[in-house]
Amino acid sequence: MKIVVLDGHTMNPGDLSWGALQALGECAIYERTPTEQVVERARDAEIVLTNKVVLSREIIAQLPRLRYIGVTATGYNIVDVAAAREHGIVVTNVPAYSTRSVAQLVFALLLELTHHVGHHAQTVREMRWTGSPDFSYADYPLIELDGLTMGIIGLGRIGREVATIAQAFGMSVIAYHYRTTAPQPGVEIVDLETLFRRSDVISLHAPLTPQSAGMVNAANLALMKSTAFLINTARGPLVNEQDLADALNTDRIAGAGLDVLSTEPPKADNPLLTAKNCYITPHFAWATYAARVRLMEVVVENIRAFQSGQPQNVVG
Repeated sequence: MKIVVLDGHTMNPGDLSWGALQALGECAIYERTPTEQVVERARDAEIVLTNKVVLSREIIAQLPRLRYIGVTATGYNIVDVAAAREHGIVVTNVPAYSTRSVAQLVFALLLELTHHVGHHAQTVREMRWTGSPDFSYADYPLIELDGLTMGIIGLGRIGREVATIAQAFGMSVIAYHYRTTAPQPGVEIVDLETLFRRSDVISLHAPLTPQSAGMVNAANLALMKSTAFLINTARGPLVNEQDLADALNTDRIAGAGLDVLSTEPPKADNPLLTAKNCYITPHFAWATYAARVRLMEVVVENIRAFQSGQPQNVVG
């Protein structure tokens, strides 16, 4: 089988081996593929792997040999799954490979907001401490997490992991979930308004749907404590970015830590890029070495399962 990887760079920038994948068939691996080259590169492929390259209905119709699309991520909105089904094409994803890595970044962002480690470390490198009249100084209030309330929107795998870590910090945990979910010890399920009002930290882990898009907006931000923080490692469009920037710049809330934005890479005029007390990382929560090793392993296992006639992790 001919296998084409359309955008392999993000999953494997050079520190992993493609050997296990190459053992499954003839492989053409591209670091990146612009939209206008997708059909040309994938025309003869039976298996196509994509991370963020869109496989639309129009593109799928031009790939007559295609039998399998492997999304090298958990989210699969880049593939027209209905069109794939109509053409008899199996679509798979890779669930749960980055759960712990994403949860870890939630707290990396939160700890930066509560201690401003980067800023204070830089002042030490600039020799400010050597000339200080005191043995200690802090340019921002230093905030202890113990006793604060973590509000989690979306209590799936990552949300549950975040809840566990929050409890280890001594935080109380409340959660809003968009469908019925099994209880988690020590987590109180509340409605969305209550979560916005009571939380000292809100961490977003909801999927992007028509109902959840823009859920963090001016109205809900107005419910939050002025001392509260917002963390988003889920999907950028969950947040109305102008509303959040306005809330930050007017001290309506205390700060935000974001790993995702509505457009990625962001446009230079995105208001959050210059918003007050807003830390933005380049959508890399999923990308630890350990998580990418797991991702590669499951991508290969998914193809093996498909080739054996028993596909796994099928979506749609």
